[in-house]
Amino acid sequence: QVHLVESGGGLVQPGGSLRLSCAASGNIFSVHVMGWYRQAPGKQREVVAYITSGGPTYYGESVKGRFTISRDNAGMMYLQMNSLKPEDTAVYYCNVDGAAGYWGQGTQVTVSS
Repeated sequence: QVHLVESGGGLVQPGGSLRLSCAASGNIFSVHVMGWYRQAPGKQREVVAYITSGGPTYYGESVKGRFTISRDNAGMMYLQMNSLKPEDTAVYYCNVDGAAGYWGQGTQVTVSS
């Protein structure tokens, strides 16, 4: 069992930055892949980025070059989001081990002037 809690969402102007955090607790030693997903109103949930325990990362095409995912060995994962655009507005979810794994409750990110 893994428990995930996101923080760091909010309202930001276009071009601004936010840093999301995800705190994982429980059986985190078995976690291989940690990632961020997002879901905008009326759209399907999509992968934003993920990172494996060995370090390799993956980014969705729409966020490449703007977002950076990182994690530490204490169960924390981060998403640094720069050059934010209105289309980045969504609820962002922390996840471990894919769709069949564990999910956080989500944190709202709104990019608007």
